[in-house]
Amino acid sequence: MKNILIIGGSKGIGNAILQQQLQSNKVINISRTAPEITNTNLTHFSADISKDELPEIENIDSIIYCPGTINLKPITGLSLDDFRHDFEVNVIGAIKTIQKYLPVLKKGNKPSILLFSTVAVKLGMPYHASVAASKAAIEGLVKSLGAELAPTIRVNAIAPTITDTTLAANILRNDRMKENMVERHPMKGYLNTEEVASMANFLISDQAQSMSGQIIPMDYGIVSFKI
Repeated sequence: MKNILIIGGSKGIGNAILQQQLQSNKVINISRTAPEITNTNLTHFSADISKDELPEIENIDSIIYCPGTINLKPITGLSLDDFRHDFEVNVIGAIKTIQKYLPVLKKGNKPSILLFSTVAVKLGMPYHASVAASKAAIEGLVKSLGAELAPTIRVNAIAPTITDTTLAANILRNDRMKENMVERHPMKGYLNTEEVASMANFLISDQAQSMSGQIIPMDYGIVSFKI
C-alpha cells in the first residue's frame, strides 16, 4: 500500500483518480473543498494551493497535481492578469507542491510525480493562448525535472483532450455541442474522468518504471490524425 498525494482531488479528474487510488492505497488530498467521500484510507487537508501554506506530510510515494484552467478567449480579450492566473494555477502551484514535498518524496517507495498538460500545446487551437502557454511550461518542467531527478523520481504528464468535467461544462453544455465535439475527434469520442484516472494510475504504478520525462497524449486522435 502506497501513500499518494493528490492536489485537487475533490472534483473532476482528480476525484476520479482519488476514488480509484483508494481501492488499494492511502490517499492524502489537498484542495479547497473536501471530496464527497469518506474512507479510512483518505486524509483531507483544506487549502488553496495558490495562497495557503501546505501541510506537513510524513510519507509520500507519488504526487499527482490536478488543478487546471479552461480560460478560452481571443488574445485581445485576455488580460495580463488572465495569463498570470493561469500560470499561477497550472505551473506555480505545481512547483510549490514539488518543492515543498520533494525531500519526503525522495524517501518514498519507487517515487513519482504526475502533472497535467493539454492537447492544445501540440495542436494550435484558437482562443487557447493563455492555457496553452502555461501548460507548455508544464511540459518543459516535466522534461527538466525528469532529467534532474533521475533515477530516483520519475516525472511524467498526461495531455488530455476535452474531458467531461464541471470545468468543461460550458463547452459541453448541451447535446449538440457534445455531438460536435465527438465529430471533431477522429476516434469519435472525447474523454471521461475514469479513462484519464486509469492512465494516471498506470503512470504512477510499478508497471511504468521505464517511463520518465514523457508527455502522454490522450487525444481521441485529434492531434495524431487528420481524417
